[in-house]
Amino acid sequence: MELKLLQGLGAVGAAGLGRAPGAGAPTGGAGFAKALDSALKTVSQLQNESGQMQRQYQLGADSVSLEDTMVAMQKAQVGFQAALTVRNRLVSAYTDIMNIQV
Repeated sequence: MELKLLQGLGAVGAAGLGRAPGAGAPTGGAGFAKALDSALKTVSQLQNESGQMQRQYQLGADSVSLEDTMVAMQKAQVGFQAALTVRNRLVSAYTDIMNIQV
């Protein structure tokens, strides 16, 4: 999970922020928006898979072990915490920009 999430957010480099590598002026934020959307979809998918595994384990399915369920839950939690951190930093950056004196 972490790898998928980091790959999704890793595309936010210079090209993801709307800048071609080596270019000085921004050309748009579509790359960042796609990377953020992809990361959020990955987090949602991990949470759904974790919930399904929990239900299967509670129902006594032989194909799901406690260890696999706990690992899936931890992956979902780490992904959610990462998404929450990104959201908090975006809100903080927006607030800082809005408080700039012009």
